[in-house]
Amino acid sequence: MIVLPGGQPGADHLRDDPRIQQKLKQQAGADKYVAAICAAPRALAQAGLLDGRRVTSFPGALEGGPAENVDYVNDPVVIDNKVVTSRGPGTAMDFSLTLIELLLGAEARSKVEKPLQRPAV
Repeated sequence: MIVLPGGQPGADHLRDDPRIQQKLKQQAGADKYVAAICAAPRALAQAGLLDGRRVTSFPGALEGGPAENVDYVNDPVVIDNKVVTSRGPGTAMDFSLTLIELLLGAEARSKVEKPLQRPAV
């Protein structure tokens, strides 16, 4: 799994770095997970990995870029096949726990999440 952190100007640096773009395309081509939070989904868009997918990001982060033909939703975390996106700092815990579950299973997520004392939703 490749996980891209959000924030600016870092998300734009990830989007504009040809090495990152190459790695993202290789990862997706190998049917492995790519994940991005906050503004970093714009790097996934630049790599062409969001086309036709259900995604989320920090509000406005994907506007005016190459992210066309996406089903944009306001959910905290969105999983579409092997592409995982999340909205921002407030969703970082949900994002992290989702990644743990994807990689290690629901039991591992529960083991990490339980001591956090997160309120039931």
